[in-house]
Parts: sequence; C-alpha cells; structure tokens
Amino acid sequence: MPDITLTTLQSLKQKGEKITMLTCYDATFAHAASQAGVEILLVGDSLGMVLQGHDSTLPVTNTDMAYHVACVKRGNQGALILADLPFMAYATLEQTFANSAQLMQAGAHMVKVEGAAWLADSIRQLAERGIPVCAHLGLTPQSVNILGGYKVQGRQEAQARQMRADAITLEQAGAAMILLECVPSELALEITQAVKIPVIGIGAGSACDGQVLVMHDMLGLSISGRVPKFVKNFMIGQPDIQSAFQAYVAAVKDVSFPAIEHGFSA
Repeated sequence: MPDITLTTLQSLKQKGEKITMLTCYDATFAHAASQAGVEILLVGDSLGMVLQGHDSTLPVTNTDMAYHVACVKRGNQGALILADLPFMAYATLEQTFANSAQLMQAGAHMVKVEGAAWLADSIRQLAERGIPVCAHLGLTPQSVNILGGYKVQGRQEAQARQMRADAITLEQAGAAMILLECVPSELALEITQAVKIPVIGIGAGSACDGQVLVMHDMLGLSISGRVPKFVKNFMIGQPDIQSAFQAYVAAVKDVSFPAIEHGFSA
C-alpha cells in the first residue's frame, strides 16, 4: 500500500470510496493492520481503558500517548497515524503547541482534539504551524463527566443544529478531518454532506466517509463484557487476526458495515 496522506483521504471522499480506521497501540498490530489495508491508525487515548485498565480515558498523559505513537510508527506500513491529544493536553495554546509537537515528533501525521467550535482558534493555529487536526464531535469521552455518561449526542434538534454549525466552523478553521461518535445516522449524513473534509464515524451510521472501531472491540476482546451497539466482532468466522483486519476493511469498503443495527436514530 502506498503511503496514505491527507491528499489520499480527500481523494477517497471525492470518489465515494470509504475510508478505514482502527485504533492501534503497538508495532505488531500496526504492521498487521496497515498490511491489511487499514488507511488510518488511530493511537487513541482509549489505551487508558483497553491497555491500562482505567474506567475512562482521563488518566492518560501525553507522555503515554507519545510512547505508543512511537511504537506504532515502528511497525506501520504506510498508514496515516492519527494521535489523540489526551485530557487537558490542549487546555491552553501553549500546552496545545507543546503536546502536539511531542506527538508529531514521535511519529504522528495528525492530532485529534475533542470539542466543538471553541477549538477553532487552536485548530487554526496548529494548521498554520503545519500540524493537521482531526476534530472529534458528538460523544467526546474526555467530557464524560459533563455529558453524564456515554450517551448518544445530537438527538435534540437544537443540539443537532449546533453540531452541524460546529462542524462547518471547524472545517473553516482548518480542520483536516472530523470524527463523529455516537450521533444519529441522519445527522451524521447531514454533516458529511455539509463539509468537504473526510468525516469518520463510530456509532454514526454508514453515510460517513469512513469508519473507525477500537481494535480490541472488533477482535471480540473486552474486560467489562459490555459490547457497544455499534461494534461488530470481526474475529467470528476468521482463522486469525490478520484475516479479521482484512474482513473489517472489506466490510467498510463495500458498506456492509456498519449495518442499520449498528446505528442510532434521532
């Protein structure tokens, strides 16, 4: 697979070909997933839960993130590496610059921030300094205490209207990609059509330009035993993990995943 760049992702959106993303935290899985054709490896702060055993992403530090980005970089075979800025790592512009630089120097090609239109200035200034940004809207796990739990966002019309406006504002500020988590499928379609940049969904229906899952979820691994509605176990019927990654890529590309039962209504 040739190296995936922002230009590649933009071209896939324009052609209507779905984009595949999986979380990844180490060299071995980075090698396997990228070899299977996964275009984006997300070094997510979800590592706080699936690797470190915390009950949320909040304890993860930027040092943790940089370590795992460097691991993923060593095994990657051409995928674009997207790295989360963890909780409170972008509370001020000074922190945003320093922590983004650390992740980029570790091997990331883009950073991801959770929030809404208030992020516009940070995104604009990062983009001006050569750091591409993915804006994460909808259910933002770093704000779980404000949201009152892991709940679908955008079901109320006022909230949906605000999310659409936020997506456009962040695109205009220079965001290179948007990730929508746990939003009604109809709203995700509207946002995907409203912006020119790629929109990746998780629990956001099949109309997004691409899909992402937590790798452990799609391999059927869970400490808690709770399986989110939007997850499919791709290990079922497969002889090995590499085949499961390939099955995931194929299912996203042919739009058989996510199915209706994996999405949410307004």
